[in-house]
Amino acid sequence: MRRTLSAAVLGAASLVVTGLVGLAPHADADPSPTGLLHSQRVCASRTPLGEATCHAEKLVDAAGRAPQLSAPPSTGLTPSGLQDAYGLTGLSSGGATVAIIDAYGYDNLEADLATYRSEFGLPACTTASGCLTIMDQTGGSNLPRMDVGWAQEQALDVDAVSAACPDCKIVVVQAKSASFANLGTAVQTAASLPGVVAISNSYGGSDAPDSTYGAYYDHPGIAVTASTGDNGYQGGSYPASSSYVTAVGGTSLVQAPGTTRGWSESVWDGAGSGCSQNTALAAAAGYDTGCSGRAMADVAAAADPSEGGLAVYYPSSRRASTWGQFGGTSESAPIIASVYALSGDTSGYANAKPYAHPELLNDVTSGSNGTCSTAQLCTARTGWDGPTGLGTPNGVGAF
Repeated sequence: MRRTLSAAVLGAASLVVTGLVGLAPHADADPSPTGLLHSQRVCASRTPLGEATCHAEKLVDAAGRAPQLSAPPSTGLTPSGLQDAYGLTGLSSGGATVAIIDAYGYDNLEADLATYRSEFGLPACTTASGCLTIMDQTGGSNLPRMDVGWAQEQALDVDAVSAACPDCKIVVVQAKSASFANLGTAVQTAASLPGVVAISNSYGGSDAPDSTYGAYYDHPGIAVTASTGDNGYQGGSYPASSSYVTAVGGTSLVQAPGTTRGWSESVWDGAGSGCSQNTALAAAAGYDTGCSGRAMADVAAAADPSEGGLAVYYPSSRRASTWGQFGGTSESAPIIASVYALSGDTSGYANAKPYAHPELLNDVTSGSNGTCSTAQLCTARTGWDGPTGLGTPNGVGAF
């Protein structure tokens, strides 16, 4: 059952509630009692063939309305919490660049990012300083029209990179639509930019062959990450199912005082997993995935909007922004891209690296995202499993 949170625990901020633009109910979200918050997609759950949807979710009330908050929700994952949970505290990328690929525009991206970073004491990241760059899918300045749902996705992405890697530079490449052709063009543009070491893709569609779209994502020497989706066990989801990318699943992350790590993780029940038609990773050959082709995920990070959801400053409309709590595997993909950037080594195909050092990850061994005949594709276990792959970051040694 999807978890819910009481509105009261979202902090002492204002709880004036207004309707949100562009939200589609989560396909399998459970009804939530009045006053409790549950997750809801920010992009459409169904898309035409050849198009992708974003994988961001946020907490809303029973009527589908998000609290309008003047401060970060007290239950939201903060930069210091994220860094502590994944052993990233004090690490530096040396100014490496993480590229974020999304569809459509986001008019107030720079201003909203400034609010987020200032709130948590992170160094400023502006277009004037060269830390932040925003471009269209071919590298120009003809930015596409704003779509509120996809803009909320972008807010989650840039905040997640900021939280995991405060000294990373950020490039946002905005595709003019959510077609794989346009998103793929944006990926190729990002890969051509000097300094880009990781590219995060927090979107997906139905499984597809690499023979159709693979050229967009084939960039050895750059860590290309992709969300596995928010529908639980479902089979392949492209581009996470591509043999060229690191497929990123999702967990529920909670503090665990008194334990050695101080945090506990289990499978987030929405995390996508499955078996694709694409070629199996050579690096995964000894891991009994139960799939003759490409199995996903490879690794994972926080994705449960209720337990481990990131506090995000995001646009509630074209003109207004507010604080909220976001998750989905759209949260985990930019976190893992940032970890690759912090590692300082993205040589070759980066999706092979975790398979060489699984002992340097936090193995997630409890929880499930559905029912399947091949148990490891949907149920956590010691070692590799579908929802969380080999596990979550424990520092950057596995990357």
